[in-house]
Amino acid sequence: MKMRVLLIGKSARTDVISEAIVRSRRKPLLFAAMDAENPGVLRRSKEFCVANTNDAEAVLAFAERVEPDFSIIDPEDPIAHGVSDALEKAGISCVAPSKKLGRLESSKSFCRELLRKHGIEGNPEYKIFSSSKGIENWLTELLEAEKGFVVKPDGLTGGKGVKVLGDHLRGVEDALDYCGEVLAKHASVVIEEKLEGEEFSLQSLTDGVTVRDCPPVQDHKRAFENDEGPNTGGMGSYSSEKLLPFMNAGDVEAAHAITEKVAAALLKETGAKYGGVLYGGFICTAQGVRLIEYNVRFGDPEAMNVLPIMKTDFVDVCESIINGKLDETELRFESAATVCKYAVPDGYPSNPVRGALLELGKTRARHYFGAVRE
Repeated sequence: MKMRVLLIGKSARTDVISEAIVRSRRKPLLFAAMDAENPGVLRRSKEFCVANTNDAEAVLAFAERVEPDFSIIDPEDPIAHGVSDALEKAGISCVAPSKKLGRLESSKSFCRELLRKHGIEGNPEYKIFSSSKGIENWLTELLEAEKGFVVKPDGLTGGKGVKVLGDHLRGVEDALDYCGEVLAKHASVVIEEKLEGEEFSLQSLTDGVTVRDCPPVQDHKRAFENDEGPNTGGMGSYSSEKLLPFMNAGDVEAAHAITEKVAAALLKETGAKYGGVLYGGFICTAQGVRLIEYNVRFGDPEAMNVLPIMKTDFVDVCESIINGKLDETELRFESAATVCKYAVPDGYPSNPVRGALLELGKTRARHYFGAVRE
């Protein structure tokens, strides 16, 4: 009997994950649950359902009908809504962390405090505020130390909630206004020193003990040319044949060490092993590698850089994670540089034109789809 895999998600990242699944030598049958139809995922699926993927009962009903051998949750929102917990409780193994472990992404304060509590290097200077009291003093203190500041909502914002002095905020007054907006929607706000350097993404797979890394990728989040405009989830990304141009081997080793320690700290903190993707956003500074944030899923667009060149069977990797045997599996990748570029509608991200026709010319590029219909 053929293996059956359930994939949850609808984005271009889901599209590339579905490609990695069906490319397996095991020739699994793919089943998909998504909020909206994704053309690439549909073409590869034996069966699919369109449902609210944050609704654990709806996802579980489909899962119990198609009886997958295991499931993969692509986006962070279903994890934050307890979908992985519901699947595991029903006896369906899931390549994704529990809701409790998923706080590493859904709560910026939890992430920072985890590193602080367990003595893990990588944190910038930061403070957490649940009210406006003390915010102005902290902002002023950072400015007087010539460090600048970054304001982060303590919750999921789709990569669009972080605002940086000089890029999005003109000064303390702007920051105070934005903090007020954040606190009206979220329980707290995290204000950190602004780190200077080159950013990179290190997407790792872990069974909670062993950590295996994908090649480092650099993504570019600003909406417009010349690194201008608002932040997005990512407009494009690239990876090199080996290291990125601004990196050395020690930078990757430092980032890997932080991720290993974080996986161990999560086990100590919660008593549960983290099984899935741990994607760290890091920055190379003059003081060494620092952590910007963790995500509990692949990057978008960074997944498009690494999964197409993964030589190790992705389904085998998923099974190793589920069975706690990732130490027996090496991740191997083609020796190739990659570039990913998003084509987005006019007006994106603030006021995108809907329903516009996008024609794909003849290219040698691979295409992955998100928020489109054929």
